[in-house]
Amino acid sequence: MNEGKYIFTQVTSLVPRQIFQRLVKKYNGDYRVREFNCTNQLKYMLFGQLMPCDSLRDICLCLSQNREILYGLGITASVNESSLSRANESRDYRIYEGLGQALIKIVRPMYSKQRIDYIFPQDHDLFALDSTTISCSLALMSWALGKYSRGAVKMHTLIDLRGSIPAFISISDGRTHDSNVLDDIEIVPRAIYTMDKAYVDFEALARFDREGAFFITRAKTNMKYEIVSSNFNFDSATGIVGDHIIRLTGYKSKKAYPKELRLVESLDPDSGEVIQFLTNITDQLELNGLEIANIYRHRWDIESFFKLIKQNLTVKHLLGCSENAVKTHLWIAIIAYLLLARVKALYKSPYSITEIGTLVRVYGLVRMDLKQLVTEPQPLILNQDVNELTLF
Repeated sequence: MNEGKYIFTQVTSLVPRQIFQRLVKKYNGDYRVREFNCTNQLKYMLFGQLMPCDSLRDICLCLSQNREILYGLGITASVNESSLSRANESRDYRIYEGLGQALIKIVRPMYSKQRIDYIFPQDHDLFALDSTTISCSLALMSWALGKYSRGAVKMHTLIDLRGSIPAFISISDGRTHDSNVLDDIEIVPRAIYTMDKAYVDFEALARFDREGAFFITRAKTNMKYEIVSSNFNFDSATGIVGDHIIRLTGYKSKKAYPKELRLVESLDPDSGEVIQFLTNITDQLELNGLEIANIYRHRWDIESFFKLIKQNLTVKHLLGCSENAVKTHLWIAIIAYLLLARVKALYKSPYSITEIGTLVRVYGLVRMDLKQLVTEPQPLILNQDVNELTLF
């Protein structure tokens, strides 16, 4: 039982320590460090994410006022915001990037058996790709150039739609085009990747097809093509109004992608607009038109993921100005999210990851069993039948 340990300590104990120490040694994270080592830095930054705190000063203030419990939190050194800021700027962000990637490999399989209700075959991995932009001051962060002479940092993310667990993350300045990250993704054979029209790069999408993966995206309005054949075996009541096999006719596009593609047309019930989905799944027996449209609609799950981390973790306010400090901050935010996801899967919690984050934030400095906290009904989460007095 863990009733004598703080909730924060039990959550952070799920960090794979041996992997973390190997990364610290590989990148010389503790070189010429006396007390405030990488482990303490990680605990400080995780405290800021899970509690959460809006600045380095808030983190150090909260922990300095609770010095008597620092050892119980797994922290062996107390520092001020200047020392914490210097650690974030000087210690290689690849330590935390490697730790985040290691946690991804641990957490993703824990959600691999989750059923996808909107498609019939369950043997495909489903991924959604998108990016989120975090505004920043160009005067303080000259490396983070964005559009229109403004500062911005982009976080390109590929999530597994089973559990909304990140599978790939790349952090860049705001000018990096979304489609550039397609070359960096490690492609999984027979997986389905859904993305918006910003990622329509036929040369990169041809690589997906060559390596046995599938993609579903939106067709650009200026795309030139010819219809090879049409399939009329669909129910128009579902909103599908067209299902065609096409061939690109544009000079550059047909050279980059000479094979046939499939164009599914779906009617948006709200706007009345016909939306065209482009995919390399040309076999109608593999996925029908409705399933293709439903997969693309669930691309919005990644928007929910971005909303979740921005509302429940400290991401909108960057805790540093250098490129190394920003990447350290964002990777530790992802680590915090993965720890909450691991808690949910490990204890088979009925709560969502957001609700578990709320419980950890409220009970973080309370000594009780984490399993009991996330599996038993809590008044904080569940609606209570309370006889309230009426005002009028």
